[in-house]
Amino acid sequence: MSTWAATALQGRGDPEVAERPAAAGFVAEPDRLSEAAKAAYDEDRAELGYVMNATRLWAHDADSLADIFAVLGRLTERAGLSDRDRGLLIAATASTLGDSVCSFAWGSRLADAASPELSAAVLEGRDDGLDQRERTLVGWARRVARDPSTVTQDDVDELRDVGYHDRQIHAVTTFVALRLAFSTVNNALGARPDRQLVEKAPAAVRSAVGYGRPVALDLSTS
Repeated sequence: MSTWAATALQGRGDPEVAERPAAAGFVAEPDRLSEAAKAAYDEDRAELGYVMNATRLWAHDADSLADIFAVLGRLTERAGLSDRDRGLLIAATASTLGDSVCSFAWGSRLADAASPELSAAVLEGRDDGLDQRERTLVGWARRVARDPSTVTQDDVDELRDVGYHDRQIHAVTTFVALRLAFSTVNNALGARPDRQLVEKAPAAVRSAVGYGRPVALDLSTS
């Protein structure tokens, strides 16, 4: 486990966490939940057993959250992305941005789809265990997340060389951009990784995520 994760789980070195143990972030949860927010909370409870910090934050506009994920689903189909591909793209995007929430969530999913070691490598910016197509896909996500204005025609041609046509390239790029938008809102408004999320992550993933906001100490499971 990284020093960051160990410190976060032990609850040391961050007094703000103790002061705001169950906050969604820098904004409080809405006093009254919309039907869309209630549905999002119910979906988290059914799938995870608790409501994620990010979901609580997005309760202020749960309709937009649903729209974002509907578009991501459509882009996944257009790009022909497998579960492993999505894990690779999101882990590479989140780690490049420094988003600990999505790194833990999708690092764990990628560990299930591939292996904890492969997931940790991607989160650390390495390509261990990836084939050429996957290395190209991950490299593209990192370029878009890091500095899209430096992308060249050669970079796009690399995607074509491993079998992606222009419609897919557009879909993959939009997928990464929307994940960046989602992560940016979460990070700017202070959403922290849920303790349950971090505790259930493979040890290799916990060791790889030494960046971003630390884990929340005490969250309601309701």
